This record gives sequence, structure tokens and C-alpha cells, in this order.
Amino acid sequence: MIIDMPETTTTAVDKRLVRLRDEGGAVALGRVLTLVIIADEADVETAVEAANEASREHPSRVLVLASAGPLDAAPRLDAQIRVGGDAGASEVVVLRAAGPLQEQPDAVVMPLLLPDAPIVVWWPREAPQTPSEHPIGRIAHRRITDSVMSADPETMIRSLADQYAEGDTDLAWARVTLWRGLLAAAVEQPPFEPVTSVVIEGEKGHTSLDLLAGWLRARLKTPTTIAHKPGTTAITRVVLRRKSGEIVLDRPDGRIVTISQTGSPDRRIALPIRKLSEAIIEELRRLDPDEVYAEALVSGLRAVDAEAAGDAA
Repeated sequence: MIIDMPETTTTAVDKRLVRLRDEGGAVALGRVLTLVIIADEADVETAVEAANEASREHPSRVLVLASAGPLDAAPRLDAQIRVGGDAGASEVVVLRAAGPLQEQPDAVVMPLLLPDAPIVVWWPREAPQTPSEHPIGRIAHRRITDSVMSADPETMIRSLADQYAEGDTDLAWARVTLWRGLLAAAVEQPPFEPVTSVVIEGEKGHTSLDLLAGWLRARLKTPTTIAHKPGTTAITRVVLRRKSGEIVLDRPDGRIVTISQTGSPDRRIALPIRKLSEAIIEELRRLDPDEVYAEALVSGLRAVDAEAAGDAA
């Protein structure tokens, strides 16, 4: 069910949600969190689709904030409520604000936040320089960015490192979870030698490379290099060098990774590039600060960049 409410107020939207619940058209009980999505108009449907898929594991109230005009326009709020089959296991409210309302996002969403439920905010593309200081970022338990989708991913991920606060995370991190599991298992195999250097290859601008490099640098305490390869997609290859030989994880097609190690037969494992909804589902599983992410983003990535700058000098 989709209900359009042009030129409305959040108070009116809240009353309509209560009426829908009383009529049996929507159930707020059992919602585990409020997910606030701050998106450009072009990204609204993609973000809602991902949130709906995530709602199967994380039933939530989804509030989408989008711009409906310039800042100097007359104040106006258009709303659209989606429940039932149009909202998965969530209830979705799309709020399109025009004029000065765009500068008061916290005031717009406050009446619609679920009481006593955690708040998660997600920027599907561009994000504020300091997410924790955004009006909604200040009240959110978790702040999710997606540097891969920004206009300048590598600059954005380093800005996020400089402005990191507990509760921040980036979807590029969720996209490397399976890689981290495979790499951790690989280095625990005989002959148990220390890794002397690491090379990560893949797509320029795909910040999963940066975060994986930061994680490996922080954990292995060894020189780690990022090598961008034209025509590649996401992470395509990771090489761990040890005295006795190399451990190579090769995924040229974005689907199957081949693990090669000196003295052992090759192994092939399914490792598809993760969908947006899968990354969101993973990040919604935890509401506490991710210390491993912080280590990879801040100290690990800075060490990788410092080594790269030293090599270039």
C-alpha cells in the first residue's frame, strides 16, 4: 500500500501511521530500529529496495529524507507512506523537503522516530565531512556511509578517517568481510611464517581495497601496497609474501576466488561481489562501535599511505 500526502507535516504523517496501525494495515510492534536514509532523489528507490531486503532480518521503520527543491524555495514537505508489500517487513516513509526544512533534518524526522529504539542513519552516496556532527548523526547510534558511491571515493574514505567517531562505519568495510575471513584462514596454515609484504590489486576508487589494506597493515604489521589495475572490478587479487613463497587469492571475474599457496593444491571458493542489501544487513547487525573497522580505517590506512608516500619520494 502506498499513501501520498502532499504538502503535509510530520505530525500528520505520524497520526496517519497510528491510524494505519490501528486499522491493522501496519504493525510498529517488533520494529527493532529506525533507519534514517539521507539520499539524493536519484538514489531513493535503490536505497529503499535495499532497506526492504534488509528488513527481513531487521524489521524497522525506514525514514527517507530527500530534497524537493532549492533552499530558497518556500517551505514544503511531501510525504509518501509505504506499508505491506511495498515495504517488506518495514514501514517506509519518504519525506521530500523543500526550502529551509532541508536545513532542519532532525526536526523533520523527530516526530517519526520509534520510541526507545536505536537510530541508524545511512548516506547512500555523498556524506557530510564529519558524520557524527550532522544533526541526525548526533542522535544516531550508528552512522553508515558508502564511500564507494561518492564522487571521490579515495578522498572521502580518508576524510572519514580524519573525522572518525565511535559509531561510524562504511559499507566498503562490509564488502570485505568474506575476504578477511579467507585471509585470516590462509595465514594460519603451515609453515606459520610471518608475512613479509602484502599487495592488493583491483579497481581504482573502490575503497574496499583501502580498508582491506588498512586491516592487513594493522594486523600483520608489514608493508602493504595497493595496486590499481585498469579494467578491474572491486578487489581482484591479494598477494601475501612469506619467506617460503606466496599465498595468492585471485578473483578476476568477481565471482570465484582461487587460493594458491606454495606446496599446496589450488582451491576455488565462491566469493561474489556483495550486493548493497547484503552490506546493509551486515552493518545493521551491530549497534556498538566497530573497533576493528576503526583500527583499519585510522591507524592501518594511514600507515599504508605513509609507506606509499615514502616509496614515491
